[in-house]
Amino acid sequence: MSNHGDSWLLFSMVSGLTVSGNGQIDGQGPIWWENSCIGTPSPALQFKRCIGLRLSGLTHVNSPRVHITITTCKDVIVSNLHIIAPETSPNTDGIDISGSINVNIRDSIIATGDDCIAIGGGSSYIKISGIMCGPGHGISIGSLGHGGTDVVENVDVHNCTMIKTLTGVRIKTYQGGTGYANKILFTGIKFDAVNNPIIIDQYYCPSHKGCLTSTSAVNLSDITYRGISGTSNTDNVINLSCSKTVACTNIVVDSVHIKSAIPGRKVYGSCINACGRATHVQPYLDCLKPSTDLCNGPLS
Repeated sequence: MSNHGDSWLLFSMVSGLTVSGNGQIDGQGPIWWENSCIGTPSPALQFKRCIGLRLSGLTHVNSPRVHITITTCKDVIVSNLHIIAPETSPNTDGIDISGSINVNIRDSIIATGDDCIAIGGGSSYIKISGIMCGPGHGISIGSLGHGGTDVVENVDVHNCTMIKTLTGVRIKTYQGGTGYANKILFTGIKFDAVNNPIIIDQYYCPSHKGCLTSTSAVNLSDITYRGISGTSNTDNVINLSCSKTVACTNIVVDSVHIKSAIPGRKVYGSCINACGRATHVQPYLDCLKPSTDLCNGPLS
């Protein structure tokens, strides 16, 4: 462990590290959230270049920013954590993963003001299961493609529950980026009164200022949503907004049943330049193009 300018607690280049117990890490975040003029806060707990990391049992409360970051690590198991921050706390992601291989996050409760779990560029063979998420922004891949090339592949998210989150399962990329994200599986997900349950957003621009319009984009392919059910606070429950010039391909939506959290209200799905197939889906999703040839190139 060392003291470092970009984190509060940092473990770097440690093999076989185990951090466990029933204690609490309190980031004392409110002073940072209320006084943005005092600078950009750091993650509370950061792991860099660790191999064989095991993290379990702890409670993480009110981080100034991201609670836990896992960066350029390999063979990681995270389990039985409890991560808590107010819904209104800014940028308080639960767990952020980047540049890491073979990471397994399971059986944890995450309730924060941002993504429960975010998977960034350079990550592969990521497994997430048994997560209770909410409030927060759901489980996200991205954002990707912000100022460069990003690659994410072999992600398996299963048997997770989202409660009153801003988004459910999301893939978010900036316009103008390059790289790819593929072999992504979302199965056994349950939604309880969430907003935007299933979303691909290739027009991600959180500031809503100076947003790029570009012919280049992160290439998304081989993405499956299967065995998903629950309720939504928004009407558009399946939103596959892919790049107009770089289509999403081999998107599979199967056995997905999402209804409105408001009794009697109708819901729908939508697509932009998305290619794949939908079977046993409610609401009926007829906007996926069946042939890759129909997806390639700009929309007319």
